Amino acid sequence: MKRIARCFALAVSVTLSAFPAYSQNLRLRAGTLVHCTIAEPNFSSRTAEIGEPLICSAQPLREFGRLALPRGSYFTGRLADSRDPGRLVGKGWLKLDFDRLILPDAEIPMATKVVAVRRYSVDAEGKILGRGHPKRDALGWTVPILWPAKVITLPARGPYPALRGETPVTLRLLDDITIPCTSRSPCR
Repeated sequence: MKRIARCFALAVSVTLSAFPAYSQNLRLRAGTLVHCTIAEPNFSSRTAEIGEPLICSAQPLREFGRLALPRGSYFTGRLADSRDPGRLVGKGWLKLDFDRLILPDAEIPMATKVVAVRRYSVDAEGKILGRGHPKRDALGWTVPILWPAKVITLPARGPYPALRGETPVTLRLLDDITIPCTSRSPCR
């Protein structure tokens, strides 16, 4: 009887070892924050047109102790909308839409929203807001000797919001996504 039980236990363990634990798919829930880095040297509304593609390299992400975004994953998106800074008033802004997650062996559609960009403010709609020159302008208008120069530069535009090389961006997933676990992205 013990011999049959041992043989049965051995058969079960061999069968279970043929199906590794990482063969199940991994689910990332809506609201998960993911970090990526834009590698463009200078991305702004001055250098890019609406609809122009953009790549953001994903940082590895672990979910419940399993690797969800392996090294080499990236997000693809587009410049959805922008506004140039005004001549007298108004700051510029950019809106980016990332709609695909590219893994080493899979492509997953998704919906995200930009929630943070280093050195820039982001509003509730996901617009990256420009900064302007508030301190410089206030100082210039308080010194009367600088008024002629300020009057001449008054019709000039303010600074464009620009994402310079390797800018970190934080995205929020708006929908659940399922990441397939395969031999190249094992989700271990």
